Amino acid sequence: MIEIDADRDACVGAGQCAVTAPELFDQNEDDGLVVLLRQPAQGEEEAARKAVSLCPARALLER
Repeated sequence: MIEIDADRDACVGAGQCAVTAPELFDQNEDDGLVVLLRQPAQGEEEAARKAVSLCPARALLER
């Protein structure tokens, strides 16, 4: 299984993560920055990796 780190300092609020994997990511209502809801479960790795790859600010990192 993979783990994801979300760097809110690097986030620009583009929202690609929340659109790509809404079960894993959301955006804070106040500032629009990434909120990691939970780590990916088995079977969600592909969606998590896609969200990481689509982040324009590279605020998501796979460990």
